[in-house]
Amino acid sequence: MTRVVVLAGGYGGAKLSHGLTLLAEAPGSDLELSVIVNTGDDLELHGLLVCPDLDTVMYTLAGLANEATGWGVRDETWSAREMLERYGQETWFGLGDRDIATHLVRSKLMRGGARLTEVEAELTSALGVGAHLLPMTDDIVRTHLRTDEGWLPFQDYFVRRHHADDVHEVHIHGIEHAEVTHEALHAIAAADRILIAPSNPFVSVGPILSVPGMLDALLVAPAPIVAVSPIIGGTAVRGPADRMFVTLGGESSALGVACHYVERYPGLLDGIVIDEVDADKADAIASLGLAVRTAQTLMQSDDDRRELASTTLSFAQALSG
Repeated sequence: MTRVVVLAGGYGGAKLSHGLTLLAEAPGSDLELSVIVNTGDDLELHGLLVCPDLDTVMYTLAGLANEATGWGVRDETWSAREMLERYGQETWFGLGDRDIATHLVRSKLMRGGARLTEVEAELTSALGVGAHLLPMTDDIVRTHLRTDEGWLPFQDYFVRRHHADDVHEVHIHGIEHAEVTHEALHAIAAADRILIAPSNPFVSVGPILSVPGMLDALLVAPAPIVAVSPIIGGTAVRGPADRMFVTLGGESSALGVACHYVERYPGLLDGIVIDEVDADKADAIASLGLAVRTAQTLMQSDDDRRELASTTLSFAQALSG
C-alpha cells in the first residue's frame, strides 16, 4: 500500500486529488489517498453549515463537480434561491438545490453530535468517494482578511466582493483553540508521500498549517513533502494568490512560492514542482535547499490531472531515498 496525503484547498486541491484518484483507480494500483482540507472558508448560511473547500473536493472526486464554475454541482437547479429572494434573504452566496441537500444532511448530523470528520466520511461514502476527506480540524475556525475596507470574513471578500480588495493581513479566528484530529495525525504519520496541492498558500494551505499540532506532525513525518506551485508564469491559475503575494510581501512567481514555504515553515518542504514556463527559476529555488521538478502544472483535462499527479508522486518517491 502506498499511502498518500494531500493538503488541499478547493480548486487546485480538488484537481490534484482527482488526478491521484485516477491513479488509484488504475488496475494494479496500491495507492490510498487521504486529503486534509482547509475549513477556514466555512460559513453558516440560512441555518446551514457550508464547507466550500470540502465540498469542492468531494464533488470533484465523486464526478459531480460543475467544471464550468469550479464550484458547486453540475446540472444544478435554483428553485430554493428564487424563493429565498422572494423572502428578502441574501443570495450573494449561491446555493443550488442539489448543493443544499449536502448542507442539510451535514447540519443535521452535526446537530446530532457528530464530528465534522465523521460527517464527511458519511457524505463521501454515500457519493462513492474512495479517498478519505479529512477536515483540518473539527473545531470552528474562520479566516478573516484585513483590507482597505477593514476586516472581512473570507466569503464576503471572496464571493460577495469578488476578491477585488487588496489583502494586507490574514487572521484565522479560533485557530489557537483548535485541535488537529486524530484521523489527520494518523494519516500524516502513516503516509509514504505528502503533497501540498497548488492551492493558495495564504488562505488555503496556511490555515491547515496553522492548526496547533499540524505543522509539528508534518515536520516529524517520515514521508517526503512536496508542494506544487499555484503560480504559473507569475499568475495564479484561479483566484487572488498572485495579488496576495504582492500585498502580503513577496514575489508572485514560482520562486516566491518556494520562498514563502521555506521562510515561513522552515524544514517543511523537501521539494517543489513548478511549471515548465518557470524553468528559469529552478536554480534560484534550488539555492534555497529545495529539490525542483518542472512539469506541466496547468490541469485542463483529466489526462493533465493524472499526469501531474504521477509526476509529483514520482518526484516525491525519488526524494524518499
